[in-house]
Parts: sequence; structure tokens; C-alpha cells
Amino acid sequence: MGDSTVTTLDGRKAAVPDPVAADPGQGLLPRLRTPRRPRFWFEILLIAVSYWTYSLVRNAVPEQRTEALRNADWIWQTEHALGIAVEESVNRALNSVTWLIIGMNYYYATLHFVVTLGVLVWLYRRHPGRYAATRLVLFATTAVALLGYYLYPLAPPRLMNGGDFIDTVMVHQTWGSMASGDLKHMSNQYAAMPSMHIGWSVWCGLTIFALATVPWVRVLGLLYPALTLVVIVATANHFWLDAVGGLLCLAFGFAVAGVWYGRHPYTLPRHVPSRGTDRSRRTPAPSPEP
Repeated sequence: MGDSTVTTLDGRKAAVPDPVAADPGQGLLPRLRTPRRPRFWFEILLIAVSYWTYSLVRNAVPEQRTEALRNADWIWQTEHALGIAVEESVNRALNSVTWLIIGMNYYYATLHFVVTLGVLVWLYRRHPGRYAATRLVLFATTAVALLGYYLYPLAPPRLMNGGDFIDTVMVHQTWGSMASGDLKHMSNQYAAMPSMHIGWSVWCGLTIFALATVPWVRVLGLLYPALTLVVIVATANHFWLDAVGGLLCLAFGFAVAGVWYGRHPYTLPRHVPSRGTDRSRRTPAPSPEP
């Protein structure tokens, strides 16, 4: 629909913009679904509040020890039936290499947060048009994981009854798990399903691989979740099937973002106009006087 015209006193025609109501971008829902430049302080506050809420809810889930141990036994038996129950072998083999397993303990405790925040900062600076949609994937993934913690309490392998798994943090006296040693009372020990170490690391890896332009950086993006999988098993914090749960949560996150934005997050425009530019485009400048 084009602009209408009016005739001025001197006989010339001037364009008159369409009414604001005719612009679909003026509605609340279309505005919310339109990618726009993120605001730095709002994003800092949002991430801080969201992580605080996630930690609060995760730790508020009742520690159903009996059910969690029963579920761990079922997972372990299922993996034996599938022929993939090799977590104990990986755990004991890597525990024999002291420097390696200590490094994995610290990896488990730190990179989960550091890399995820780093990818968010990179998206904010280099891909502002894709930032909100990709962040929504992460938030939706984390939100649905909370349901898993509540509905399916699960003990990690290191806490199984009668198991031969080694709690590598306790054995080597390192800081590598909020659910081991003196920190165990600060975290829900029976929230192993799904694994958000996998959900978040695969989110990071896919984002880096899809949007980075340097080949070796894209390769690192793929290696990061693969190494994370080895770490969560070697430290006896998760079963293989916990990782599958993390992937299912991530798939849900991508589905939510795709429905909301109508496109895959990585295919959205890389850059978006600033808010000042948007306003100037919607409000045409007055025609110069003759």
C-alpha cells in the first residue's frame, strides 16, 4: 500500500505517510517479535536475575534421595541393556592420570559459565540482530530443564549405592563440583537429569560453528561440547543419558525461538537498526518549504 498524496497551494503533490495503525510493526506483539538492538544494562540485569532464579528453583526442588537413587539404578541398567554403560571405565581410567582429572574438575566447575557468558558477549557485540533469538534458545532450554529436575530426580553416578565410581573432587581435594565436599549443601545433589553442561555447551558450539567465520574457531566450537561430554562422564557427575536429556531440552529451546521469531535464530539479520534509526524511519521528515 503506497503513500497517499495531497496537492499543495502551488499545485505540487506531496506524499502523506500511511496511518501508524496500518504499520504492522506498531502492534505490541509484532514489536516484541522484531529483532532489535539489545540494551547492555538490561541484558546484564536479565542474565543475572535469570541465573539467580534458575539456581534458586533448582536448589529448591526437594532432594528425593530414595527416588533419585532408584532412578540412577534404572538408568544404569538401561545403559547396560543398550551396551553403552562405559561411564565407570572412563571414570576410573582418567582418574589414574592425576593432572588430567584435576584439570577436568576445574573444567567442570568453571567453563560451564565462562564459555556461555563469553558466547553471549560475542553475540551481543558481533551479531546484535541474532542475539535476542539465540538468547531465547538458551533461556527456554534452561527453563524446561527445571521441570526435569523436579519430575525426575536423579543421583549422579558418584552417589550410586554399591557403585565403583570415583568422586574425583573428593579424591583429589579439588574444587570441581557444587555437589561435592563442603559445597554439597549449597546445591541439589539429585538434579543430574538433564545435563545443562551438555545443553549449554552444545548451544555454545552450534552458535560458534554457525556464525563464526574463522575456520579454526568453528572447529573449536564443535570440540567444546564433545570435550564437555567426556568431562561430565569422567568426573562421575552424569550418565550418557543425562546428556541426551540436555540435547532434548536444547531442541525444545530452538523450537520455542523458531516459533516466536518465525525463523531459525541463526538466519536472522546480523545487524539491526538502532532505536533512533527506527524512529527516524517511521517518522518521515517534513517536506522542505518552497
